[in-house]
Amino acid sequence: MMELFTEHGNDLIIKTWEHFYISLAAILLGVLVAVPLGIILSRVPNFADRFISFIGILQTIPSLAILAFFIPIMGVGKIPAILALFFYSLLPILRNTYIGVRDVDKGVVEAGKGMGMSNWQSILKMELPLSLPVIMAGIRLSTVYLIGWATLAAFIGGGGLGDFIFDGLNLYQPSLIIAGTVPATILALIADRSLAFLENRLTPEGLKDSYKTA
Repeated sequence: MMELFTEHGNDLIIKTWEHFYISLAAILLGVLVAVPLGIILSRVPNFADRFISFIGILQTIPSLAILAFFIPIMGVGKIPAILALFFYSLLPILRNTYIGVRDVDKGVVEAGKGMGMSNWQSILKMELPLSLPVIMAGIRLSTVYLIGWATLAAFIGGGGLGDFIFDGLNLYQPSLIIAGTVPATILALIADRSLAFLENRLTPEGLKDSYKTA
């Protein structure tokens, strides 16, 4: 194993950074799109259930097929890989945001409106903070999944730790597969614990006893 790090140490650092970058870009896009969309859908529950079901059906498409679908549209490289991963990040964040905001105590919301809060003030100051643990659970789930799926970015020239795994498979070198798998696993664990810490910091004090932070 030491020989592997001696021979591929620099490449391992570069590929780990590429993997982190691809995953981070995809999850940030997912949050920026899915959280506002989930809030909007909470206002139209009859349509929301059908829309979320439709997104769920689309996400049953195998990830390799989605990656291949982007090749004739955007070519190969990091951008199509990020967009494909972004597509897979949507469902858990969207569903959890919708459920979290929808299930906020209506009495609390009505009390806020009675104090003169506008719709946006209610969302920003009451509904989002109260639904944050549920939303963060969706973000954590998406992040861990995306870090694993990001290994497939190598399939379309996106780089990342998947390069080691594919090279190991092609060259029949288990050490290269391990070199790609172990850092990806560590990245997923670090991301999950970091988001758990962030969730704990952002969750209102009164809710911390009601939700268990894994």
